[in-house]
Amino acid sequence: MLRNREIQLLFTVLAFFSLAGVGLTAVFGSTAASWSVFAMSIVLIATTGIFTWWRYREIDRLSSYLQKISNGDYQLDVRDNTEGELSLLKSQIYKVTTMLSEQSTTLHDDKEKLTNAISDISHQLKTPLTSMMVMADLLSDSRFGDEKRTEFTRNLNIQLKRMEWLVSSLLKLSKIDAGTIAFKKEPIMVRELVEKAVEPLLVPMDIKMQQIDIQGADLTAFSGDLNWTTEALINILKNCVEHTAPGGKLSIRYTENVLYTEIIIKDSGSGISKQDLPHIFKRFYKGSNASDESVGIGLAMAYSIITSQQGDIEVKSEPEMGTVFHIKFYKQVV
Repeated sequence: MLRNREIQLLFTVLAFFSLAGVGLTAVFGSTAASWSVFAMSIVLIATTGIFTWWRYREIDRLSSYLQKISNGDYQLDVRDNTEGELSLLKSQIYKVTTMLSEQSTTLHDDKEKLTNAISDISHQLKTPLTSMMVMADLLSDSRFGDEKRTEFTRNLNIQLKRMEWLVSSLLKLSKIDAGTIAFKKEPIMVRELVEKAVEPLLVPMDIKMQQIDIQGADLTAFSGDLNWTTEALINILKNCVEHTAPGGKLSIRYTENVLYTEIIIKDSGSGISKQDLPHIFKRFYKGSNASDESVGIGLAMAYSIITSQQGDIEVKSEPEMGTVFHIKFYKQVV
């Protein structure tokens, strides 16, 4: 403390005025009075020194505390219940420490998710890549005829399209997770949304001779992003079509009230088992009824798109009894 130039200056000034006071008292007063002034000066200087030492000790403790924080120790609690500037400073430091601790936890979770995602992506891409490498090698074999080459070429195109869809979907999910997508807030007529989402699936449904029933008021609407919400509904409907047997039925109902707009999608498919139900919106999760071509990303993307627009999605299902998706878009955040 005494090595601090400011403290040296302080005590020099205090000593100067004390000596000046003692001298003036000795000249214009009595010797007893000058000794009294001298004693009081010593007490005041000592009191100032003790108080300054105490503050420097507290500041040194805060410095050590901040050093520990910089080393990643966020479990310390420096708060006290006294009043004063130092107590306010301690409270502010504790708030910053709590915020840094939360951010550290979030970063750790994000890093773990990223590691798992990279591992899952690598696994998903490895299978079609291996298959394509094998078929590419076989295509160069002169022993295979034109028919076999045509089959390999067709399979290569299928695998390429699968990889293109996977990469495209992962890029979309990454943008949603990073918060780089600005979802529009525009009026959406639900009938237009449903028709736009159903259109790409009409051919697969026609091949499987499936029926679809759409019911709802023409003026039903909500505020959101038409293109992204269409993407979400396509993934949900695609899941329903894939898990509904030939000749099955899908139904879409939509209603609106003062709180939210609801879209209900129901199929007559094989349903979802109880152990799979809590996990179907997790990316890369494949249920027991999933096909070999399933990646486990469609419903995860639908969930991210809907919840990013202050929406909510729930699913109810029983094996062999079909599946029902309840989608709600709230008028305001609740």
